[in-house]
Parts: sequence; structure tokens; C-alpha cells
Amino acid sequence: MEALLYALGTSPVLLYTSLAVLGLVVGSFLNVVILRLPKMLEARWKAECQEFLNQPVKEAADKRFNLVFPGSHCPSCGHPLRWWENLPLISYVLLRGRCSACKTRISPQYPLVEAAAAGLAVLVASQIPFGWPLLCALLFVWALLTLTVIDLNTMLLPDQLTLPLLWLGLLLNVGGMFASLPDAVIGAAAGYLALWAVYHSFRLLTGKEGMGYGDFKFLGALGAWMGWQALPGIILLSSLVGVIIGIGLMLLRGRDKNTPLPFGPYLAIAGLIWFFWGQDLTALYLGGGIRP
Repeated sequence: MEALLYALGTSPVLLYTSLAVLGLVVGSFLNVVILRLPKMLEARWKAECQEFLNQPVKEAADKRFNLVFPGSHCPSCGHPLRWWENLPLISYVLLRGRCSACKTRISPQYPLVEAAAAGLAVLVASQIPFGWPLLCALLFVWALLTLTVIDLNTMLLPDQLTLPLLWLGLLLNVGGMFASLPDAVIGAAAGYLALWAVYHSFRLLTGKEGMGYGDFKFLGALGAWMGWQALPGIILLSSLVGVIIGIGLMLLRGRDKNTPLPFGPYLAIAGLIWFFWGQDLTALYLGGGIRP
């Protein structure tokens, strides 16, 4: 084990290759979380509503539906996937993007998430030296990826992901891994309160809800990881990304400007950029390279 750790720490090629493979495997699991967690939450919410209204609680056909059970299968025909059909990315190519049983087209989301998880792993390794901070940064970027895709699919940012991400950021920064503990605590509180204030101000002015509470917790989590100093840059970048993507969707797809768009992906993109290059962007701005 010591020899392996030494090799990973001294050979960038071995490190990048190993993390890319690990990213593909993790990406396969992230696809399970992305698909099943919202369904699990929806089933629980329905049961709670039925119980609150004193209605008979309809039990799910499969009470054991969770992240582990049932095994991976085709959502169209129920065909259980064989081991080689679960190989990340490779199976999609071998199957030519279709189920081996019913020939239904497989969503490209699966290989894209796997490839993105691998690419993010390599990105982390290129920016952070081998060690515990690298491992923690991997968890951070994979969480951002998972939250992004869930929000795109369902307009949800589950507490089951945002709150553990927030607490993990605070715990890691007890020792100042990415920010000092006071900065992380203030960042968590300020991140939540900043969007909370925007939400209620927008609602008072327009009578509409501009975002969900999951966005508050997500920005709080980003503040817990990077400290309060990162929040202005993240908010500015996320707004800029949102405007660019929103205008692009209206031009390309003719999307109505009143159609709601998830804000979580913009926060994730901005958080990712600031996590790795925030200091460079700040230095560039303060150095006169960027004019307000």
C-alpha cells in the first residue's frame, strides 16, 4: 500500500489514469443517486401527505426501493443488467446506446455523467497536490455534479446532499483545509442568508417565488467550503452564467423568458470555477486586468 501511495504521489500519469478510472466508477454510482434519490423522496413525501390528511397510505409496490435495491436494470423493460453492461462508459459504446433486450435507446445522461466524473477527477489532480485535500476536493466536485444533474432533471436540490456537503465543509475547515474555520462558519451563514434575502425581497416586489430553499443551502455549503470571501465572486459568476445560458436557450429553443430555470447548476459552475481559480480571478481583478 505504501508503495502504491508513493507511486501515485510521484507519477502524474499514474495518478491521472487511476483517478480517471475511479471517476468512471463513481460516475456510474452517481447516476444511481441522480435517478433514484428524487424518486425515493417523492414516495416519502406522498406517504407523509397521506398520513397528514388522514388518508390511507398507499404502500409502494417495492418497499425496498433504495440506492442499492433493486439491482441495475433497464427502465423500459426491466431487463437486469449483466456485469459487463454495467461497465462505465464502455458498456454504452458496446451496446451502441441501446438496451440489449428491448433495444430502447439509453439516455446519453449516463455516459455523460460518467465522463464528467472522470474529467473532474483529473481536473482536481491537476490543481491540488496528492494527499487528503485532493480526496476531499474529489468529494466536493462529485457532489456538485450530482446536484447539478438532479436540479436540471427535477428542479430539486435535496437536503440529503446539500446539508451533508455544508457540514463536511465546516468539519474539514476545523483544521483550515480550504478556509479558516471562522471564515467557513460566516460563509455558511452568509451564503444561506444572502439568497434568503434575495428570495423574500423578490417575492415582496413581484408576488412570485424566484428560487427554492435548496439554493440557499447550496450557497451556504459553498461558503462553508471556501469561506465568506468567495461568496461575492460565486454570486456574480452564477448570475453571469445564468444570463448567458438563459439567453442562449431563448435563442436556440425559443424558450419563454417566464419559464423557470434551475439556479443550482449555475451555482455549481460558479463554485467549481471559484474553488480552483478564485484567487487568480481576484488577483486579476485587483491587478487591473478586469475593469468593473
